[in-house]
Amino acid sequence: MDTAPRKYIKRSLEKVALKAASEFPAVMLTGPRQSGKTTLLQYLFAEDYRYVSLEPPDARAAALDDPRGFLDAFEPPVIFDEVQYAPGIIPYVKERIDSRRDIPGQYLLTGSQNLLLAEKVTESLAGRAAVLRLLPLSRREEEGHPQVNLFWEQAGRSRKGEKLSSRDMWRRFLRGNYPELVANPRRDTNLWYSSYVETYLERDVRTIRQVGNLTQFQSFLRALAARSAQLLDLTALAGDLGVAVNTIKAWLSVLEATYQVIILRPYFTNIGKRLVKTPKVYFTDTGTLCYLTGLKDPEHAVSGPMGGAIMETAVVSEVVKTLTHQGIDPQVFFWRTSAGSEVDLILQSEGGLVPIEVKLSATPSPAMAGSIKRFREDLSGLAMPGYVVHPGDVRLPLSEGVTALPFAEL
Repeated sequence: MDTAPRKYIKRSLEKVALKAASEFPAVMLTGPRQSGKTTLLQYLFAEDYRYVSLEPPDARAAALDDPRGFLDAFEPPVIFDEVQYAPGIIPYVKERIDSRRDIPGQYLLTGSQNLLLAEKVTESLAGRAAVLRLLPLSRREEEGHPQVNLFWEQAGRSRKGEKLSSRDMWRRFLRGNYPELVANPRRDTNLWYSSYVETYLERDVRTIRQVGNLTQFQSFLRALAARSAQLLDLTALAGDLGVAVNTIKAWLSVLEATYQVIILRPYFTNIGKRLVKTPKVYFTDTGTLCYLTGLKDPEHAVSGPMGGAIMETAVVSEVVKTLTHQGIDPQVFFWRTSAGSEVDLILQSEGGLVPIEVKLSATPSPAMAGSIKRFREDLSGLAMPGYVVHPGDVRLPLSEGVTALPFAEL
């Protein structure tokens, strides 16, 4: 087993976290397990802050049994890690903050379950805490260039990403973007994801929902992965698994609450066309998607039936991570009419709606711009220039207002 110390990978969220800690009495950092939350806070604040994990049973019991006494023992500035294990301390953190409201950066909190924490933070720390999210590594972070360059705001200027062969790019898709796997290339990907999924099932699923049959839930995970980037028919999925639709909805909410999936809903506006109302679901990490669908080889991944879904997942995830690590809540949708016109990703930015199509071919052609052109015609005045993202290395105009963009420039 590789026991070499893991190097720290610079994150785009660092500046946002430092600014938040300088302005708010508390900062809540959430995100999926193993996304680097603890590492980030310790890297930025270790010299000045005490660190306390609430995951060990004794620390958890102390926080739950006597929250005031627990907080007396750990005066700020302090990092409370895995606070979802003892969310009951949050009202008492509020009590401490209110006694000295003008002091920023008193408490730094981390948690991996948005569903449990959001209500507590909203009720108790509204106006007192900045809420940030840290997802797996973006491509910029993985390459060592965490500075953010939003491609849709650059008016034709390219961001030159690291040159990758098609095989290397698909290897990265299969390996995913969790920091531990990126920092330790010798780690066995399959073993890591196997452990991650099992740990996730045991800890998060049972904490949020009383799932009696974990094997059935794991079947749901794999069935959902096979439907990635497709319109999600919950009734059909429930029928295939032999469970109630409400159960599928509850399980899906668990995945969303623990940042395992990104749910894209259709963009609606009054354009006189009936749009599809069914959502699409993407896994936040391409490695998780590939593991759950049993893909281990780049050639099989790109040429098999999941190739397009993996590429689309990589693009959606990259856009969401880029915005999230700026401290922005991404407003992302898809567009599809009953007549079949579809744009894979619609990004609502300050300047308007940015349409993004994803293609598996590395040879872009003007025909690929058709859906974006129709979207821009239907939503003229709202639609900004669009992009066709592909796995090749060519950036070129496909038509007026539509540019072919290599994945490396996202």
